[in-house]
Amino acid sequence: MKLGIFSHCTMDQIKIGTNSYDRPGGPACYCSLAARRLGFDVDLFTKFGPDFTFTNELQKDKIKFANALSNKPTTKFILEINNSERSLWLENICEEIPYEDSDADGTLISPVFDEVSKETLDRIKKNSNMVFLDPQGFLRRADSQKKIFLDRTELDLSNITAIKSDPSEVQNLTGLSEMEGVLSLQKRGVEHVLYTNKRDVSLLSKNRLYSIKLPNMAIADTSGVGDIFTAVFCCTLLKEKDILWAFSFAGGAAQAALESKQIGLDKVPSKGQVQTNASYYYNMMKFTDV
Repeated sequence: MKLGIFSHCTMDQIKIGTNSYDRPGGPACYCSLAARRLGFDVDLFTKFGPDFTFTNELQKDKIKFANALSNKPTTKFILEINNSERSLWLENICEEIPYEDSDADGTLISPVFDEVSKETLDRIKKNSNMVFLDPQGFLRRADSQKKIFLDRTELDLSNITAIKSDPSEVQNLTGLSEMEGVLSLQKRGVEHVLYTNKRDVSLLSKNRLYSIKLPNMAIADTSGVGDIFTAVFCCTLLKEKDILWAFSFAGGAAQAALESKQIGLDKVPSKGQVQTNASYYYNMMKFTDV
């Protein structure tokens, strides 16, 4: 099976305490590698500049990315991470990703900062059987110091198979908080709503809210964990057609990534690590009718 991914590759400076790490990243890399770990083919629609240092590794993993090279430098962020909290600064933005057709079984749209237009989003929804959305890049703005903040944004969410959002993203998509906002996303046309609030992770599907809790642990680097979560959810749902297994696998992937204590892309877990955790979450999952 094949997953299509629309997102920028990035070069990130990750600051943890007094340490600083320069790493390739972005959902383009994290999601692609996570999908490959589950045996999926990947069509990556992205843009990066001559300064991007991870092309050989993507090619070794048989990730396809035609027409990706830009004359503009690669999108770059500075991330300051403190346990589960992080601050983000935009150093550079590469060019917009144009729409391209794909024969993928499903498409994941996960922009980092304005590289996917609303028109491209609409074309993907029109031409893809299953569409997964991480809306962060549609909501992000940069202030005069280039620090990232989220702003209220209207998006057409019709024909979205699944969306992943945290409390701040839900607020800025709907103007509503917590479960009111989650229910509003469903009413706007999203089939499955994933709601991540640090250790507490929920899934709204039809009239039922499922929940799992990630373990309390010392956290090193959280960058990319949400992308790994999303990609594993997408691939598992596409393959198994079982929403609860997809949710369990996504939680298992996030836990494995965090437990690795690795920096950057080294935290992308193997399929075996994900499966072990997924079985636990499947059996421990709670639910309530809404």
